Amino acid sequence: MGRKVHPYGFRLGTIKDWQAHWFAEKGYTELLHEDLHLRRLVLQELAEAGVSKVEIERAANLVSVTIHTAKPGIVIGRGGTKVEALRQMLEAEINAPGRPPKKVRLNIHEIRQPELDAYLVARNVAEQIEKRVAYKRAMKQAVSRALKLGAKGIKVTVAGRLAGAEMCRREWERAGRLPLQTLRADIDFGQTEAHTTFGRIGVKAWIYKGDILPPPKKAPVPTPKVESISPAVD
Repeated sequence: MGRKVHPYGFRLGTIKDWQAHWFAEKGYTELLHEDLHLRRLVLQELAEAGVSKVEIERAANLVSVTIHTAKPGIVIGRGGTKVEALRQMLEAEINAPGRPPKKVRLNIHEIRQPELDAYLVARNVAEQIEKRVAYKRAMKQAVSRALKLGAKGIKVTVAGRLAGAEMCRREWERAGRLPLQTLRADIDFGQTEAHTTFGRIGVKAWIYKGDILPPPKKAPVPTPKVESISPAVD
């Protein structure tokens, strides 16, 4: 039976980059769990801000957290009060007594086209399902909006007790191309869940934005040969 590989992990090191930038010779497990805890806290505190992903970079005792969001105004707050409160909360969570203190620096990155972000598309479909909007209508709207903004292809799937049915099933909406096995294809993937009275419904989204080609290699410039002319001897 065929297996599906994660589109993001499949392209790591070629056209995709890691979401954590640090190296540790000792205490790797502790730092990894700290990253997971920080991401969980950010997503909980900014549930209404349209956060797509959180990147973490470490250098000595400084932890840089980059939040990719579609609504930066909600993250920053009036006069920057909300982002400062979030920074202080994250510092309090990662600073353990008896250890060197760590500082947290927050960077806010705005997502200008949330309709082309796979996680935000899946989250939007899930929120509509939670509001009792028909799942087919929610999927068709997400697909049409993405294509209008320049997506080369998109696929949205929902799985679970759709419309309260007793048996679980899977439905999907697809348009355009989706070359999952092409490494240079820039495919964004996101998944989330919708919590309904009938149970949880899984939502996944794939968006193909085009190919990312490596920079062209410059041909070596040939060096002109210098011919030496010996003087004529009488």
